[in-house]
Amino acid sequence: YPWGYDGDNGPDQWHKNYPIAKGRHQSPIEINNKEVHYDRSLLPWFASYDPCAAKTILNNGKTCRVVFDDSFDRSVLRGGPLPGVYRLRQLHFHWGSSDDHGSEHVVNGVRYAGELHLLHWNPKYSNYLDAVRRTDGIAVLAIFLQVGKTPKPEMKRILEEINAIKTKGKEVPFPNFDPSILFPKSHDYWTYHGSFTTPPCEECITWIVLREPIIVSSDQMAKLRSLSKNAENEPDLPLVDNWRPTQPRYFRMVSASF
Repeated sequence: YPWGYDGDNGPDQWHKNYPIAKGRHQSPIEINNKEVHYDRSLLPWFASYDPCAAKTILNNGKTCRVVFDDSFDRSVLRGGPLPGVYRLRQLHFHWGSSDDHGSEHVVNGVRYAGELHLLHWNPKYSNYLDAVRRTDGIAVLAIFLQVGKTPKPEMKRILEEINAIKTKGKEVPFPNFDPSILFPKSHDYWTYHGSFTTPPCEECITWIVLREPIIVSSDQMAKLRSLSKNAENEPDLPLVDNWRPTQPRYFRMVSASF
C-alpha cells in the first residue's frame, strides 16, 4: 500500500492498511523526565563500524538513506540494553519543513529540527526480514539534530551527495564512511521497547535515544529539504515533514543510563 506523510496517506491513515500501527508498543514517544526510570544496571553502548561497509546513498522518496553491507559482523552495535551484537544495515534522517520541528521523539516537550536513525539487526536470526518479526530483532540508535552556530563538520560528507540524489529513486556510491563520526560527545541514553516509525510499524525495536543532540546549521537542514519526493520526470515536490507524531506510551517503561 502506498503510504506517505500527506493528509490522504499520512500517519493518521497508516493503521487502515497496517493495523499494528495502532498497537501498544508504537514509536516515537515523548520522553518526559518525570516518567523516566534511572537504571543503574544499564551498560555503556559501543559501536565499531567498518568504513568500508558503506555502500550507497539514496533518495527513496521518503528519506535520505545510507546503506551498509550487513552480510557479516563488520559494523556492529553492542552493550547498553542490548543482549548481544547487532549489525548496522542503514541510516536515515527525519526532518521538518522548518528548523523548529522535524524530530520524531520529543524530550520534555522539545521537538528538535531533525533525527538521525542508525538501524541495526540481530544476526542470531537468519536474516533481516526474520529479525523484523522478533521482539529483540532490531536496535535503533537515535540522535537528535539541533540547529546551532557551530555545526558538526562531519555532516558535510552526507550533505555533499544531496545534489546527486535530488529526486526519488536516485542512488549513488557512498564508499568509505564511518557513521560513528556523527556521534555526540556524551553517550548518555534513554531506552525503551517500541516500533518502526514507518509502515508496517513492526514492534521489534530496542530504541537507544541519545540525550545529547548534534549541532547542524540552518543551511544543512535546508539542504535536506532540497530533496524531492517525486521522481525526475515528475513535478518537484520538496521532501519535508517526514516524521511521525508521538504515539501513546501506555504502560511502557523508559529507562535512562544517567
